[in-house]
Amino acid sequence: MSPDPSPDPSPDPRYDVGYDKLKIDTPADGVLRITISEPGRLNAVDTTAHRELGEIWRDADRDDTVRSILVRGEGTAFSAGGDLSMIEEMMADHAVRLRVFTEARDIVYNVLNCSKPIVSAIQGSAVGAGLAVALLADISVAGRTARIIDGHTRLGVAAGDHAAIIWPLLCGLAKAKYHLLLCEPVSGEQAERMGLVSLCVDDDQVHDKAMEIAVRLAAGSQEAIRLTKYSLNNWLRLAGPSFDASLAMEFLGFTGPDVAEGVRALREKRPPSFG
Repeated sequence: MSPDPSPDPSPDPRYDVGYDKLKIDTPADGVLRITISEPGRLNAVDTTAHRELGEIWRDADRDDTVRSILVRGEGTAFSAGGDLSMIEEMMADHAVRLRVFTEARDIVYNVLNCSKPIVSAIQGSAVGAGLAVALLADISVAGRTARIIDGHTRLGVAAGDHAAIIWPLLCGLAKAKYHLLLCEPVSGEQAERMGLVSLCVDDDQVHDKAMEIAVRLAAGSQEAIRLTKYSLNNWLRLAGPSFDASLAMEFLGFTGPDVAEGVRALREKRPPSFG
């Protein structure tokens, strides 16, 4: 797996305050690049990153200099999923569950409602909240060996997050059920064939291709592109009640016994043994 070969420009000073786990820069005119940055842990999303992934889209939407957005993970992974410590906090504390529930809802709806077109560069593992952003992006570019996994049922909770709102529309209900019920991984090549991602390229071309697309979007008619995005995303807004219900069912699971076994199994690197 080749890491992103492009140099990192200086961080954008407009986003210095309020973002610790997201690196934000402007690599091309009108293009805002958001990098999920927890490289020692494959960009796992902890409490801070989860909150920031819900907020950044509103800030970018209000920024008149931004015409397109590129989101990626630092290094060789997009994001390895939710931090287990955050999950354990959610299991133990209702107030934490309620806060993270609101953030999870914000991640999905703020990506959908951001008027600027969003491109995701999916390399390596894409799981959890990071996967929600990757697949909800307007154009998704995956590496051939990218590994897309919705791991909710393996953890012992319902596939809430983004699954109900986007997977059936992208790849059909039969494929969605197969991969969501079984937590069956999807490679970048498979994802393109299924319609789960927009485009699959060689691993070492992911970031360059995503940047090329973001630059093209930034150079296009902003009114036409944004209104087209808004119109198309009405398909996803129609699925909003299904998403809301699935998210509630997921968070109900954090109060039950199965998730405790799911977390233990992940920590012990073994298959879970549910009752």
